[in-house]
Amino acid sequence: MPVTKIFDIANRSLAVYRRAMDITSHNIANTNNPNFSRQKIVFSSDISDLSSGLVWGNGVKIGDVKRYRDYFIESQSRIINSKYNDNKRQSELITNIEKIFSEPSDLGLGNMISKFFSSFSELASSPTSNPLRTNVLNAATNLVSKVNILNNSINNIKKNIKLEFNEKISSINKLLIQINQVNKDIKNNQSNKITINDLMDQRDTLLNELSKLVNINVTTESDNTVNVSIGGSFAVDSYHIKEFEMFDDNGNLSMRIKGGTNSVILTDGEMNALYSVYNSKVSSYKQKLDRIVTTIVNEVNKIHRTGFTKTTPTQTGLNFFEEYKDGVLKINELVAKNPNLIAISSDGTLANGDLALSISNIVDKKVIDNSTIMEFYTTLINEIGNDGLLNKNLSEANQLVLEQLEQQKKINSGVSLDEEMTNVLQFQRSYEASAKLIKIADELLRTILELV
Repeated sequence: MPVTKIFDIANRSLAVYRRAMDITSHNIANTNNPNFSRQKIVFSSDISDLSSGLVWGNGVKIGDVKRYRDYFIESQSRIINSKYNDNKRQSELITNIEKIFSEPSDLGLGNMISKFFSSFSELASSPTSNPLRTNVLNAATNLVSKVNILNNSINNIKKNIKLEFNEKISSINKLLIQINQVNKDIKNNQSNKITINDLMDQRDTLLNELSKLVNINVTTESDNTVNVSIGGSFAVDSYHIKEFEMFDDNGNLSMRIKGGTNSVILTDGEMNALYSVYNSKVSSYKQKLDRIVTTIVNEVNKIHRTGFTKTTPTQTGLNFFEEYKDGVLKINELVAKNPNLIAISSDGTLANGDLALSISNIVDKKVIDNSTIMEFYTTLINEIGNDGLLNKNLSEANQLVLEQLEQQKKINSGVSLDEEMTNVLQFQRSYEASAKLIKIADELLRTILELV
């Protein structure tokens, strides 16, 4: 072997082990980066030369820089991530709804309903009592106030959900732009034979962020770029990118490709939480609340219209409540201003309070789906509580699975400082040996020159 060949091999070896040190340093620097995948240099022997019938080795070269990533765990992690964020956000939203009902407490609607009907029971014992009539109006005012506050709060929750839904669509569009750019960068780097490991880490991080928001399907191409679809609708690849928008589908929130007609099928992620709570759960709760209030209005007015007032002359045919419409409950303006217009006499005599007793008994009658008003209301409160608890339990269960997957990812992709420090020493010794080989080759060359 010519002496100059030793120089070439040693020089190549220095470059390889310097690169190995760079990669090891890169790993150590990213020890606390949760989105980093451990990299490892793969050594291979350089192509040998054939000269004068002899095979001359050319030393070492970098065969590859391997990125440690388990794609099955990555895929499962994205699926569970979507489910976890869906349940977590639903739990938070339903908890907010639960809070506005203030149950069980003195400020809850259930207590306001009970006090309202109890005030009529008290008035029945002394029909001519002005203080008791005033108590009825006060109880009715508190009931009206609570109902209107509940409806306003529910409307505000829906308004906020709609705003958040639109904001998250903007976030989705931004993530798709970034994924598209990373795909292009991966293609360009591969064409120029530049390592793409860090770009793939960046891409996987973006996919994880996207999976928090929506249910996605990811297909990895042979060139390491990805095709992403959202709810069955194509979203992005290396060449194309879609923009999504919110639209109102007969009062229901939905998401679609901008300018398209078909809705994206949302099943998981924060977007599905907003979609489900807005379109299904809040609407269901509101519908049941409206049934309770409408039943109270209709049943009270039906009896009150047949009664006679404590005025001279007496009046009849008056409603106690105005029509309950668009979530707004009001006491009849005339009755609200004059307690004597509370019509509880069945025969027009002042001492008669039969109808006050009849109104107070409404609360004990099965007037909604073979249930009393309070039974139906309790069912509604239990439904809200159970929905919140179910999603809380599901989010906690999915969080445990997600943590286990993250632990597996750390085992496969995480950086071990002990292992990296061992590599540092190993590559350092190899680098030193290569440098020493150059020194020896230099001494050989000097000896030859001196002989000449």
